[in-house]
Amino acid sequence: MDTPLSANEDPAQAQPVRWSAVAGIVGFLAIVELTSGILQGYYTPLMTDIARHLGIHDADVNWFEAAQLMVSALAVPLLASLGDIFGHKKMLLLSAVVTAIASWAVVFSGSFTTFLIAWAFQGFYAVWLPLEIAIVFSRARKLGVPGPMTRRAAGLLVGALEFGVIGGALAGGALIGVFDGNIALTMAIPAVATTACIFAVAFGVPDDGDRNGAKIDSGGFAYLAIGLLLLTSGLSFLRINGPSSPLVWACLVLGLVVLYVFYRHENKQDDPLIDFTVLFARSMWPVQLTAGLFGVSVLGAQIPMSTFARTDPGVNGYGLGLSASGVSVIIGAYVLALLIGALLFPVAARWAGTRMTLVAASALVGIGYLLFLPLHDSLAQVLANMMIAGIGSGALVAALPAAAAAAAPFNRTGMATGLTNAIKTVGGSFASAIFGLALIGQVAGAVSDGAGENFAAPLAGYMIVWAICGGTATVCALALFAVPRDALEDVHHA
Repeated sequence: MDTPLSANEDPAQAQPVRWSAVAGIVGFLAIVELTSGILQGYYTPLMTDIARHLGIHDADVNWFEAAQLMVSALAVPLLASLGDIFGHKKMLLLSAVVTAIASWAVVFSGSFTTFLIAWAFQGFYAVWLPLEIAIVFSRARKLGVPGPMTRRAAGLLVGALEFGVIGGALAGGALIGVFDGNIALTMAIPAVATTACIFAVAFGVPDDGDRNGAKIDSGGFAYLAIGLLLLTSGLSFLRINGPSSPLVWACLVLGLVVLYVFYRHENKQDDPLIDFTVLFARSMWPVQLTAGLFGVSVLGAQIPMSTFARTDPGVNGYGLGLSASGVSVIIGAYVLALLIGALLFPVAARWAGTRMTLVAASALVGIGYLLFLPLHDSLAQVLANMMIAGIGSGALVAALPAAAAAAAPFNRTGMATGLTNAIKTVGGSFASAIFGLALIGQVAGAVSDGAGENFAAPLAGYMIVWAICGGTATVCALALFAVPRDALEDVHHA
């Protein structure tokens, strides 16, 4: 049986022994995160091929992202809270099964509708990291020092995620050629990987044994589902119809009203889906606010970065004029920076503390994006900015669920870690809609080489994107100072 630290035991000597007790579990969970990275990177170079395979316009591909974000925003808080009730491993296994089925459905889908539904349900992978952190935290707590182990595990798991993103993107672009353009055969690779995840979880991850004895808050889930559906619909209509459409504001207002009803409902429940008492605690709300605002840049700013890099400076007076392979250099550098940030997080937290590491990471994200305002004229400048923002972003991806677990009561770790991903997803959805409006361009140049009109977003639109990303990250850094100094360290909650 695992025992906590004894009075005469040296923590420095005990740490390697204790890490060996969770290293095997983390190894199997790393397989899951590696697959998560593959799912996030593999399809990116295939999007044009997928559009041709389905016979749809390139612009319709945006519906895939919108649908998957909506499902993720619903699935993450539900499965994370159910993990606290029925066990985090069971929910991790369930989400792996759903993701695998959806991945195979993507392979065999021949129409836009069936592909959209299957792609949306792939969004269940978004709950993997929060559940994994809850499993590791529960195991590490029983060994006496949950903080250092959870932070170390979080860094390694996010490192595996980023390796998967890089490997997936490289493999997807290469295998479409190897398979002679056979898109179904190419898309079978992520399906095989997600199937392997089922066995990794089933046979490699033990049940943490933690249960909070709560009941399922079905009413709360219904309110949350309707509220988020209305909000995401409003954001989708915002991108399609623009801000002048009454339908946009009707959906957004109704969504907010339903979420307020959800809040009132939750406060009356003995076993709420989201415990707002925990959420509004001084040690928790800055972490969750950071997650939401961090979603603005980490989920919302990547497509604008890609389109800016492809913009021809000779025609438009700005941009880098890169080819698709040139853009992949920027993406690769950014993902590498994410990996470095994730691996540095536990080291920095041990040296400066978790709170100050979160502050520093948020500040790096802010600095990186604000540097774009004066420095965006060369590839070297863009790479430097993205590397700075990427290191901070990688640390935040690893740090936020670990910090939420440390700040929550032990019977609410799943809920707390899940909220970081759910709120981050909602933040990314809002940013995607707002950035889409900012980048609505007019004809920036004349007809070029007889190829047709050259449409490009105005430089002012990109300035707005960078200013919002930098500003929200700065707000995060300031808000995190509200967290009590030692609240995110090894404090044992009731």
